[in-house]
Amino acid sequence: MTTLKVGIADPEEMKARTLRIAQGEEKPSPGDPTAWFASTESFARILSAPNREMLRIIAEQAPDSLDELAALSDRAKSNLSRTLKTMIGCGLIRMERSGRKLAPKLIHDRVVLELALTGPRRQPSRRKENDHE
Repeated sequence: MTTLKVGIADPEEMKARTLRIAQGEEKPSPGDPTAWFASTESFARILSAPNREMLRIIAEQAPDSLDELAALSDRAKSNLSRTLKTMIGCGLIRMERSGRKLAPKLIHDRVVLELALTGPRRQPSRRKENDHE
């Protein structure tokens, strides 16, 4: 298996970077993250303990359908589908068709987070006095 390198970046920073790359002003280096999250909180949600357990089940038990994964993980199929779509978007898993069934397959067995502790910073949003009502 391989390692997925992820980064945390403000959506505006990512948009600007994507434009620079598209315009040829910047070239991504081979060591750059391939998956990006808008916040450490969104990263933590996708790799929560229940989701990591589901990834372990996919890797070790190789369910041949979403129904089997739902049964093995004791999760509702609708919830499972949303989580899997997010994980596909991040590059953690892929879905493989076998006849009429779709089976999840783990792409990476490890995730490395690259997190800059200095640099551009988003300004905290200021709440108006009556926003809390």
